[in-house]
Amino acid sequence: MIQPVDNRAAFRPAQGEIPTSPGVYRFSDKHGRVLYIGKAKNLRARLSNYFQPMHSLMPRTRTMLSLAAKVDWTVVATDTESLVLEHTWITEFKPPFNVQFKDDKSYPYLAVTLREEAPRLIITRNEKIRGARYFGPYPKVWALRETTQLLQRAFPIRTCNDADYKRAMQSGRPCLAGQIGRCHGPCSRLITIEAHRERVGELVSFLAGGDTRHLRELQRAMRDAAAEQRYEDAARLRDQAQAVEHVMEKNAVVLGTGSKLDVNLDVFGLRADELAAAAHQFIIRGGRIRGERSWIVDVELDDSPAKLLEQVIQSAYDGEREPPPEILVPLLPENTPELEEALSAQRPRRGRVRVRIPERGDKAQLMERAVLNAGEHLIRHKLKRAADLTARTDALAELQQALGMDEPPLRIECIDVSHLQGTGVVASLVVFEDGLPAKGAYRKYRIEQTRDDTDSIHQVVARRAAQLNAAREAGEQPSGIYRDRPQLVIVDGGEPQVKAAARALAEAGITDVALCGIAKRLEEIWLPGDPFPVILPRTSEALFLVQRVRDEAHRFAITFQRQRRSTSIASRLSEIPGLGPKRVQGLLKHFGSVARLRAASHDELASAPGLGPKLAEQILGHLASSAPADGTAPDEPEASAAAKLEASIDEAPEGASQGAPDEGNTA
Repeated sequence: MIQPVDNRAAFRPAQGEIPTSPGVYRFSDKHGRVLYIGKAKNLRARLSNYFQPMHSLMPRTRTMLSLAAKVDWTVVATDTESLVLEHTWITEFKPPFNVQFKDDKSYPYLAVTLREEAPRLIITRNEKIRGARYFGPYPKVWALRETTQLLQRAFPIRTCNDADYKRAMQSGRPCLAGQIGRCHGPCSRLITIEAHRERVGELVSFLAGGDTRHLRELQRAMRDAAAEQRYEDAARLRDQAQAVEHVMEKNAVVLGTGSKLDVNLDVFGLRADELAAAAHQFIIRGGRIRGERSWIVDVELDDSPAKLLEQVIQSAYDGEREPPPEILVPLLPENTPELEEALSAQRPRRGRVRVRIPERGDKAQLMERAVLNAGEHLIRHKLKRAADLTARTDALAELQQALGMDEPPLRIECIDVSHLQGTGVVASLVVFEDGLPAKGAYRKYRIEQTRDDTDSIHQVVARRAAQLNAAREAGEQPSGIYRDRPQLVIVDGGEPQVKAAARALAEAGITDVALCGIAKRLEEIWLPGDPFPVILPRTSEALFLVQRVRDEAHRFAITFQRQRRSTSIASRLSEIPGLGPKRVQGLLKHFGSVARLRAASHDELASAPGLGPKLAEQILGHLASSAPADGTAPDEPEASAAAKLEASIDEAPEGASQGAPDEGNTA
């Protein structure tokens, strides 16, 4: 493993040179490119952290310092000023070691061009039209086009372009769109400039707060026209009223009725894992969802959710966007008071911005939806990345180089162990071919006796190695996907687990299969016999692939472990007189999990479908007599000879049919 070069002595400031005031600091390389920008309440205390021994620093920080050749700082008066200055410089210099938020696309807006003599309603992605009133952003442009057509019917205003409008006003003849009834501006000669601006004002009022006065006026005028037998006018007014109603239906009320319709706020949801995070924003105006946005960001080791949320909020109100008076978040961001002060400065003479966590009610439910949307966005991002053929090819090539393999690991097998407080130990083996899961090759292992996780890993690798050797000695051709030989085996764990797996492969005489382990906390890759881990870049496709393989093995092991617990308690419940298989299944389905069933009271059991007080009392007594003293799941009862023989056979692969050729592989 190549260690970063430590050249910090060349630019380390002298003792006492760094002030203790709040400020913003920046590291630059020898070419003057800014590498990293940060803020601090005490510059001296913060910068001293960068001059600790290299081995105590985060991998990303070590890499940044190995490239740095200069450190500068700027002193400011308050913590709020440092917050604003840091964000301004990050936006300007885009340093590679700072978090870079990637908005997955530019969102469309509805804009009313109030600066023009005859304003128009347009769909635009340009957020800097002078004098325009913006509404949105909106997630889908096709839905926005449909909404615009409805608004044009409800509020007939100008639709022609500026050149046609100018020509029509100079010539005194209606514009081309006006001649065919598609434009209702002053250029159509059907309305004055003053009356047109009044109609535009009604449109803006409607978009800003869902004003229903215009709808009531249209309905009253429609009834009057019908009473006077002006049926063509009544039909036109009816169509306009229906268009207004349709637009109101599309802008769903999310904060109730009454005084809540005056509520203006933004809601931010955040969902993160070890490598990436997604943020989702709901824009609420007048109690209705007026737009939404999403971001994706690559997470670094020292990026806490609170820090990420602070940067999300800052990026959301960069440029022309003005923050609302209230911002809802799932957790308080870093430096919340300073952030509120900085956001309030963007609302001169309009009150202070408040950032808070909703506790209950409509706002709490809306926060849950924002977090849910952030999670869905993160899943879509990962699936899109995993399905990219180029990214998978790059990942395999990068993994080959990082692990020193002779060929790319086209077939990867990963092993994970799962248990419940030391009981019910099982293991999973998942297979990825060409960077994609091959679920037909997944295997499940029962581990009857084990000392610890390293012993469990040794047993599973030894059983898998025996299968590989048996297939080779028999001279069998690969008859199924499970018979193929892997190029790489990954175990979930660090140096001890890798040593146990390497010992099992060595005992089996297998030398042509590469081995590594991944430690979850720092996402380090451990190799056999190497005292130092391999640190892959946090944004690398190879690390993303290894993490995805590990997570799939963990998911599969957890699923199998839960299935065994459910099967175990079902077998014990079936021993109770009066509880047949259907009642047992209905009981487990009613409570949803084994833990909830064990925690259920007598009344809760008695109220379950098909049970009564007497049967509930028998169930409680049976579960109490079979539960261990420590409250953990009890061991399964002594198995018969046939059951012991079955337990020594690996479970069938996920997705494989019963009686498949691989199903009888012995441990």
